[in-house]
Amino acid sequence: MSIFDRKRLRAKDFSLPVEALRRGYYADRYFANSRTMLSALASEGYRYRGANPHDIAGAEKLNVGEIEVEAQIFNRRSPTALIAGVDHALAQLRCATGYYDEDENWVETWRDLEVDAVQDGVLTAYDGDPQQVSTVIEIRGSYRDFAVLETSILGVLSRASRIATNVYEVLQAAAGKAVLFFPARFDLPETQAIDGYAYWLALRRFHRDTGIELSPLASTDAQASLWRGAGVGTIPHAMIACFLADSAETMVQFARQIPLDTPRILLADFNNDVVADSRATLAAFWPHYAAAYQASDSDGLARWRLNGVRLDTSANLRDRSLPTEAEKGVSPQLVFTVREALNTAWESWGVPRELETVARDFCRGAQIVVSGGFNLERVARFEREGAPVDSYGIGSAFLRNDRHSNVDFTMDIVRVKVDGRWVDMHKVGRRACDNTDLERVDLGEIG
Repeated sequence: MSIFDRKRLRAKDFSLPVEALRRGYYADRYFANSRTMLSALASEGYRYRGANPHDIAGAEKLNVGEIEVEAQIFNRRSPTALIAGVDHALAQLRCATGYYDEDENWVETWRDLEVDAVQDGVLTAYDGDPQQVSTVIEIRGSYRDFAVLETSILGVLSRASRIATNVYEVLQAAAGKAVLFFPARFDLPETQAIDGYAYWLALRRFHRDTGIELSPLASTDAQASLWRGAGVGTIPHAMIACFLADSAETMVQFARQIPLDTPRILLADFNNDVVADSRATLAAFWPHYAAAYQASDSDGLARWRLNGVRLDTSANLRDRSLPTEAEKGVSPQLVFTVREALNTAWESWGVPRELETVARDFCRGAQIVVSGGFNLERVARFEREGAPVDSYGIGSAFLRNDRHSNVDFTMDIVRVKVDGRWVDMHKVGRRACDNTDLERVDLGEIG
């Protein structure tokens, strides 16, 4: 699966459209054209008759239709990129390398490939020089047999590595605070598994690099599927609407009905008064929590602990708890205001003296989650200003694909085999590169 457990995901872990991959359905048309050309030349027995501009010995013997090549795949995200999607790419090679014979029978040739690849979770560096790149996959074999896989292999590497790197950068900015993965609603359902896997890889890499271990918090089961996890979450705004805008009553019934391993987190902005609704929910939970405390009821304590409040105020609204000149949306000022309101909520409850410490800790134990338009820059700002945030919920920003965030993978042919010898054959401005993290891959273990 990754550098963290030294295991690779297998083809059965992915829902690969194998037949479509073999047919070139997902391939840029020029790759399908290339396969058509090479297959036709192989059938004709064509031997190279070109000008041989590199003066390669034995070129006239070359059976172009069955030419063996060395292809290298690399990215150019500067200064670093966190690599993900390698196992998915290898699964494609395992399941869709080959050709259809004259009777339309599939002939698999993956056994004839020689493949070296990094493990998911490695970091690659790039200093701007395209002749100094860190190769993530090297493939040696008949070009005809894997040419149509280039588009889909580069696509999954680009997407997964982009998301993994985006998450990793946010984790660094968040300085060890939890980061929730919320981009499912911004893209196709089919992408959720690989996206969630990329997020998981970023968490593991962050742990390796910093020693800070964070639990993966993805919103759907599909996002968690490749790391054998499950989606987490509490309530949507729609549920509060079902309770006629009574946020506290919504959470009381949530606490009654939902298993104890699900955090009790109020989505506090439905009425645009996060302080009032957060305090009302704490007050509604407290009698139940106090009774459980006095009865030494551990399940009751878990059921009636308000684990947190989530601030998701729209960017065009100013919360009622703030002055008219305050910033709209979720702001550091709003977080400071809510933190103070949570900490002091118990003071108006008339708590018996012997339970004051319990009530104070109950209120202070409610964490603050912020969401709604958060990205790398906003997280960095909140941390810079010391906002008392406990967790960040981030969605579409993890899919960010601009000049800064794009992880643009390329596959180059860098060598070809002529008369039994490997000779350099790359476009001008590129060259064969290497990476000490490359490992020989047994595609038989991927299947």
